[in-house]
Amino acid sequence: MMNANLARTMARYDRWQNQSLIEAADKLTNEGRWEKRGAFFGSIAETLNHILWDHHVWLARQRGDSASASEIGSRHPYTDVPRDWNEYKQARAALDDEIRNWCDTLTESDLSREVEWMRGSDPVRTAFWFNLFHMFNHATHHRGQVHAMLTSAGIDPGSTDLPMLPEDV
Repeated sequence: MMNANLARTMARYDRWQNQSLIEAADKLTNEGRWEKRGAFFGSIAETLNHILWDHHVWLARQRGDSASASEIGSRHPYTDVPRDWNEYKQARAALDDEIRNWCDTLTESDLSREVEWMRGSDPVRTAFWFNLFHMFNHATHHRGQVHAMLTSAGIDPGSTDLPMLPEDV
């Protein structure tokens, strides 16, 4: 089970890794970021946009905002998001700040409650901590794909190891 300290650590890790991949992707042209590279979502930009979309959906679910989660979830996960790189970077930084600040307020009580959300047309109840763990784990999975695409493009995105997490992130 995730506790509040782990949630805060994972929010910091999430932000650090998002920033690291953005800095690496900055070395590509815009065309290079959108180039199809054989990944599940196709390109670096589409995969990063999918992570941004998914974070919005899960944050809305966790906050109990089913209307927002439904509206966000109805959008295509990597085309109805910022196509302009600077707009994407601003949206990602703002959401990372929001997630980190939100995780700083979480209590053990928050983590132990259940959250109801919709999977298609079916209501589902899952543990808050489980959903939060999934959100971070899912992002790590897709960032690994971005890391591999950047590496194959000749760009070193840097370490992804949790013990290397800078204290000031």
